[in-house]
Amino acid sequence: MSSQPYIFHAGEATVVAREGQATDAMPEILIGRTDGPVGAAFANMMAQSKGHTAMFAIRACNQMVRPATIIVPKVTLKDAATIDLFGGVVQSATADAVLDSVIDGVIPRELVNELCIISLVWIDPRCGKDAQLDKKDMYRTNYEATRLAIRRALAHEPSIDELIANRQTIRHDMDDWS
Repeated sequence: MSSQPYIFHAGEATVVAREGQATDAMPEILIGRTDGPVGAAFANMMAQSKGHTAMFAIRACNQMVRPATIIVPKVTLKDAATIDLFGGVVQSATADAVLDSVIDGVIPRELVNELCIISLVWIDPRCGKDAQLDKKDMYRTNYEATRLAIRRALAHEPSIDELIANRQTIRHDMDDWS
């Protein structure tokens, strides 16, 4: 760990949906001190842009989690149904994952008011139109992926040694060009 811990930690994770669902979760996380670069980015993300509304992660009204966490969609939210999923299922799953990361000691409890988290989240545009959408699966994938991304961020995973060792054997999941 650096001589100044919790300045800038980045992590990501992907958790795949159950069969027949488009509820894959792929959060990209930044964790850092409120008085550092992550805190500055966090404050700057409070400005809204059309289709990319940022929201605090809350467990319920008046129950914002600590560390303060902002969720921002990676894709443009174009309809009310998708916005409701973002501000409901995804927001709740993210908040629960953050709080459980504190409970489990992954995020130090004594630092919850000094740290902040930015979570870029994926919602497949098909979800808002899917009459058979499994919101429990959407919750599960977002919760599990956020927990994993937080753990990876704070553990600096994958390590550079792992990345170098796998350079020639692991390909991007969407790789159809090599």
